[in-house]
Amino acid sequence: MLLYIHIPFCDSKCSYCSFNSYVDKFHLKEQYMHALFTQISYELKRFDAKHGEIESLFIGGGTPSTIPAKLYEPLFKFIKPYLASTAEITSEANPNSATSEWLLGMWNLGVNRLSFGVQSFDKEKLKILNRAHNAQEAKDAILNAHKIGFKNISLDLIYATRDDTKELLKNDMQIAFSLPINHLSAYALTIEEGTPFESKPYMSKEVLSLTSWLFNEIQSKGFIQYEISNFGKYRSTHNLGYWQYKDYIGAGSGAVGKLGLERLYPTPVIEEYIKNPLNIRTEILTQEDKKIEQIFLGFRSSIGVNKNILNKHEIQRAQILINENKILQRNDTFYNNDYLLADEITLFLSS
Repeated sequence: MLLYIHIPFCDSKCSYCSFNSYVDKFHLKEQYMHALFTQISYELKRFDAKHGEIESLFIGGGTPSTIPAKLYEPLFKFIKPYLASTAEITSEANPNSATSEWLLGMWNLGVNRLSFGVQSFDKEKLKILNRAHNAQEAKDAILNAHKIGFKNISLDLIYATRDDTKELLKNDMQIAFSLPINHLSAYALTIEEGTPFESKPYMSKEVLSLTSWLFNEIQSKGFIQYEISNFGKYRSTHNLGYWQYKDYIGAGSGAVGKLGLERLYPTPVIEEYIKNPLNIRTEILTQEDKKIEQIFLGFRSSIGVNKNILNKHEIQRAQILINENKILQRNDTFYNNDYLLADEITLFLSS
């Protein structure tokens, strides 16, 4: 079982961001953390969670580093008995708000992995993306985290922006790999509804040859690709849990949870969430929904797709893909050779 906690507060709204996050509601922080406590208490009972059963906790956003470490203390004290002794405990952080004090406070609470939203070390690219930090702040935050004791550190980079060149991306990677990280997430810029970039679709421009080069360069550093956007000498337990279709509690305004064939949606409006954190909409999935999601997630990650969930026609289609060296089979599981083709492979298999 996994636990995800959503923090919807941000220092600035990035031009590409479609997540549930706000820059003008900081006055609600303490009330929000109390509401989280209420929902998590309820969800642990709903999920029939046993002590030591939660294998990973991920605090995402938004920007978790906008919340002082001391405000997390009651939650961590309450959750601790439910966490496995080997639990991966991750928090996202932005370089400008991940102060040494915040990093040390989260370390003392038990956080053992950090994911920094860097996106780029290029001054102009950061400005276009409307990031609130600069390159030096990003480097300093990661070095400070390592000095405190964090051994599992990840950073995010964004590619497929209009002005990307091989030189720019190579510089980003040179700086990234000079830092004490063991995981990197590389996300293609996508244009989402309701974002500042919605009216500027030209800001996204992916060149597949450049993407393939980027992925090869990352892997040449010993960072193995284990999902279309994730590379590491360390593989995140939380990420793998999602792709393995494990159940997960989704706590917070705009979070998503899954229990069996139920998908659970707390209200995305912060004020409404604070008033009633148990106002949670339920979506019932069908077995077919589940299968399609497992195929999609399996082919875009190292998890693969077990042949036992496929029907006779789909297995025949899979054999065609094997013959064309698009996928491979080990024991009863099909694996994708090229994650960039994950969508096409899934569509072919299901057609």
